[in-house]
Amino acid sequence: MNYAQLLFPDFSLILCGFLLCRYTALNRTVWQQVESLVYFFLFPVLLFQSIVRSPLNLDAASGLLMAGVLMGLAGIALSYGLPWLPWLGRRMRGREHPASVQVAFRFNSFIALAITDRLAGPQGMLLIAVLIGVCVPIFNIAAVWPMARHAQRGFLGEVLRNPLVLATASGLVANLAGFSLPVWLEPTVSRIGSASLALGLMAAGAGMELGQLARAKTLAGAVLGIRHLVLPLLAWCLARAFQLDSVQTTVLLAFSALPTASTCYVLAARMGYNGAYVAGLVTLSTLLGMVSLPFALGVLR
Repeated sequence: MNYAQLLFPDFSLILCGFLLCRYTALNRTVWQQVESLVYFFLFPVLLFQSIVRSPLNLDAASGLLMAGVLMGLAGIALSYGLPWLPWLGRRMRGREHPASVQVAFRFNSFIALAITDRLAGPQGMLLIAVLIGVCVPIFNIAAVWPMARHAQRGFLGEVLRNPLVLATASGLVANLAGFSLPVWLEPTVSRIGSASLALGLMAAGAGMELGQLARAKTLAGAVLGIRHLVLPLLAWCLARAFQLDSVQTTVLLAFSALPTASTCYVLAARMGYNGAYVAGLVTLSTLLGMVSLPFALGVLR
């Protein structure tokens, strides 16, 4: 599989947003409005549709589900604990840390679906749907918590007002209740989802300032190291521990090595944090996916 070709659309949209913001009349004033549209409407619709699209059979994938959730919780714990590392921790404190931890454990669900479809077919698609449906609400809540805590905002209030958390939680409840979108509504919702992906990545490029990464290079290396090295190795160990079959192992390893979610930038920017720094991390994670995916699926598998 050509991973560079698979990841190129995401990277090219980030680059397009960067160039438009820097060298045309479509400056930051325009892209701030785009961020609001993506955050409050387009992304929530996309997340809801992604979760209700495939029925979740939790019993059929219990081992894979446990391994995936444990891997995600480990990523959350590792990224939360970075400021308390001996010697290095003091370099990871400040406002960049709460906004950046999400990069270590969140994932790009569109790339997950594309890879799984090519590698494992319909069986793999069913398994990855279970992982996405269960993990997205957990990971979104884990992304909001450190930012709400650092800003001394009420966590429960932030969660209840966060459109991404509300969309994923309601999507999971709707899926488990057997709800599906009406056939006549699916084309409209699909087009909204496509628009959210394109505009979200372009907004990340428009907000990106690679020079911001120099403010916390140790933190950047740590969260990207967790995302693209530690989690694939942990997934390999969990696949052996839970004795997953070949298809489940493939799905788990692909899940572990994905680039981070493009919504990381939008969430950080809308909650008042350094969006430019997070946008740089999203860009680097997209590039590193060209290394971590072959490592997980070609070497570890």
